Amino acid sequence: MKLSFLMWLSSLLPQPVADPLCLATTVYLESRDQSELGQRAVAEVALRRRQDGRWGDSVCEVVTAPKQFAPTIVGPGVRIKSLDAWQKAVNVAFASQKDWKQPAGKRNEVVPGASHFAARNLVNPTWSSYPEVAKIGDHTFYKVDRLKR
Repeated sequence: MKLSFLMWLSSLLPQPVADPLCLATTVYLESRDQSELGQRAVAEVALRRRQDGRWGDSVCEVVTAPKQFAPTIVGPGVRIKSLDAWQKAVNVAFASQKDWKQPAGKRNEVVPGASHFAARNLVNPTWSSYPEVAKIGDHTFYKVDRLKR
């Protein structure tokens, strides 16, 4: 399966039906080699951004905002190579969305307040000076309150 096919398919599905597909694709691309906890943290950042509203009104809009998540950074020819990793990403996406529907105090948050993450061995973003929430696997999660636009 190619990334371009998944993104095309998500564009055909009505909202909110498309959101789990967009979230699973992001979890797979960003963290397929990470623990389930690391994958949940990635999903949580996307869901928190959707709730915030600055990056879009749906998960699909959030993860396809320019240069924010892997679906817009990697090439459209990228393939889903591991069906086991894909299934794990799908499971994490659905479980994360279900958990996120709970009231804020009842959610099982992995990275409370985190709105950004980075694989610091690959990139050094300008917002990496903001408070770190957690390090999980290869990713460091940050609480970024304000961004210059």
